[in-house]
Amino acid sequence: MHFLILAILCSVSVSVLFKLVKRYNVTTEQMVAFGYVVALSLTYFLLTPDFKGLGFTEYVLQSESNWIFLTLGVLLPLGFIIMSKAVEHGGIVRTDAAQRLALFLQIIAAVVIFGEAITEMKTYGVIVAFFALFGLLYKPAGSLGNAKIAALSLAGVWLIWGTTGILFKIIALQGDGGVSLFMSFACAMVIMFTYLLIKRTQWTAPSLLAGIVLGVLNFGNILFYIKAHQFYKESPTIVYATMDVGVICLGTIIGAFAFKERISKVNIAGIALGILAILLLRL
Repeated sequence: MHFLILAILCSVSVSVLFKLVKRYNVTTEQMVAFGYVVALSLTYFLLTPDFKGLGFTEYVLQSESNWIFLTLGVLLPLGFIIMSKAVEHGGIVRTDAAQRLALFLQIIAAVVIFGEAITEMKTYGVIVAFFALFGLLYKPAGSLGNAKIAALSLAGVWLIWGTTGILFKIIALQGDGGVSLFMSFACAMVIMFTYLLIKRTQWTAPSLLAGIVLGVLNFGNILFYIKAHQFYKESPTIVYATMDVGVICLGTIIGAFAFKERISKVNIAGIALGILAILLLRL
């Protein structure tokens, strides 16, 4: 259970980090780029990926999964950038809920792509998830611009996290272990630094420090999540349900009490429906 607790803490801490860095001279793109340097290094030294005697470039050219690595290389950093906007305009509570509700996209993919039989409960879960998303994306029209940005960024978090989860599922089925994480982090890092160099960004020390923290939390979230699945290898439902519900609940508590985030009754209903949808999808 301690692996699950650590994974939940790391996941919610990423949202908290994005909330806090707005107070300092931190450039989100730089933070994300430096974060992938740290995540890549930790993956290499702790997970020791096996490239089967090939170098990095050779592996990319010869691998049949290079389209997956490249797609993840774009989606992973883009997801963090959009997530920062979602936290800023939509709050930690709804961002974490939208991220976890990406689960129902993966359930649909499990049926359409992986040929899994869908149960009656999962069908109900998908329906409830749609209503939950409407509740989470709703924001009272006090500031129309911010409301639009909040809705678009929350929808972006939901879509990108769902898509990346599906791609990681495909990679997991191919059985290449830590290599998938290493390749995806490497592609994301190259893309982010190339973009920043072209942009001629002015590098800042706070962005570097925030990136180190982000990289550790990102890697820790993935590592502890994998460890939890290994520990509960006979009961993956425990991991899925506990992780998703735990993140939403902890995110709600921190957002409401630590950052005084205003949550409407519609949003609260959306969170409640989100938890119900996740439980139904896992039955």
